[in-house]
Amino acid sequence: MLNDIYQNLDPIVFVAGPFVVRWYGIAYIAGFILAALLIWRLARRWRIRVDADALLTIMFCVILGVILGGRLGYVLFYGNGLEFYLQNPLEIFAFNHGGMSFHGGLVGALLSGIAAAKLTGIPYLTLADLGCVAAPIGLFFGRLANFVNGELWGAPTDAPWGVVFGGAAGMIPRHPSQLYEALLEGVVLFIVLFALSRKLPPRPRGTFLGVFLILYGCFRFSIEFVRVPDAQLGYLWGGWLTMGQLLSVPLILVGIGVLVYALVMKKPQEGLPELQQSE
Repeated sequence: MLNDIYQNLDPIVFVAGPFVVRWYGIAYIAGFILAALLIWRLARRWRIRVDADALLTIMFCVILGVILGGRLGYVLFYGNGLEFYLQNPLEIFAFNHGGMSFHGGLVGALLSGIAAAKLTGIPYLTLADLGCVAAPIGLFFGRLANFVNGELWGAPTDAPWGVVFGGAAGMIPRHPSQLYEALLEGVVLFIVLFALSRKLPPRPRGTFLGVFLILYGCFRFSIEFVRVPDAQLGYLWGGWLTMGQLLSVPLILVGIGVLVYALVMKKPQEGLPELQQSE
């Protein structure tokens, strides 16, 4: 049809000899850089002392956790099956073949945050709260990159904003589910968390982690209804539940628990103890 929207974007920015620069990689880099800047500014607003060494340590741990966790999460929940990876163990680390899981990346970031907290002396939940306010920035860029790659598309639709992705998606208009996620998980989630972060003194330790887990889980669960599941998995549990929805339910439950803990305990946000004592 003449009114159809076609996605003809090139996922490759440029090629220089053996090096191929893709928008997906740029999205990761931009997300981490902007997240670091926001954490730095937010810590200053909350009057939490996070020095340059601590920030570098935090970002190193988080980047490592996101990349390794995201890849292992894909292998465990979305990949070609455990038997395939046992027979081809090098495929586990074949990042160039694609395949990253947000849920795995989130778990990796939360686990690596434990190491960052021990190395910097900053309370774990304070680090998690700072990171959660910044995380939607990376989600926004990541989902835009998914759209550019023409992957993770949605179900067929008659809506005027349906997009024709071509390739495995066929030549029929589909929900641009990547853009839905960029809007909800990126823009809306950031606005909510950033608005909450403006209150001084800052809200109790763990508040932002709890809100992030609840809202992300709800947004992801809802969008999965119009997003086509990975071909190798299909629908689960009678043909209506997706792996993304299955993995989002624990996030919502844990988020509720963390938020209740934060509101009951009311622990203040803290930075580097030895620096706070000198003020």
